Amino acid sequence: METRFNLMENEFGSKFAKRFANAGLVVHQSSLPASTQELVSLRASQINGCGWCIDLHTKEAAAAGESAVRLNLVAAWRESTVFTEAERAALAFAEEGTRLADAHQGVSDETWDQVREHYDDDQIAALISLVALINAANRLAVPVHMKGGSYEVGMFAAAVN
Repeated sequence: METRFNLMENEFGSKFAKRFANAGLVVHQSSLPASTQELVSLRASQINGCGWCIDLHTKEAAAAGESAVRLNLVAAWRESTVFTEAERAALAFAEEGTRLADAHQGVSDETWDQVREHYDDDQIAALISLVALINAANRLAVPVHMKGGSYEVGMFAAAVN
């Protein structure tokens, strides 16, 4: 499959992508730990089958010092010992916030309580926003068949500046 459409090569798409990236910058600059942001983005992208975003978040996390072991175990975080309780709460939130159609209540009370236990209000607002943004990013990339594998660290930031 070839990439169907490049938003960045279209005037409207480029304007939208830059504004979308600015929303992401607000989350990036929040007090939600950067490693948690990358893990959450990676997990949602795995669920949604977004090769471009998996490639981007895996490489950006590794460049920021995330270990290969933790990155390799994100898809099986429940069966892993390498994530903190706070990260586990965020990953559960990411999964439930991504799979809205799979549960009639969206995010469960149990997961919500775990998130409240580990994060303050600003971090929760950032986590909610991050899950919404990464799911939207996946929905921009998957329909046009953006492929993973060619991303280089810093490429996204350079494209939207």
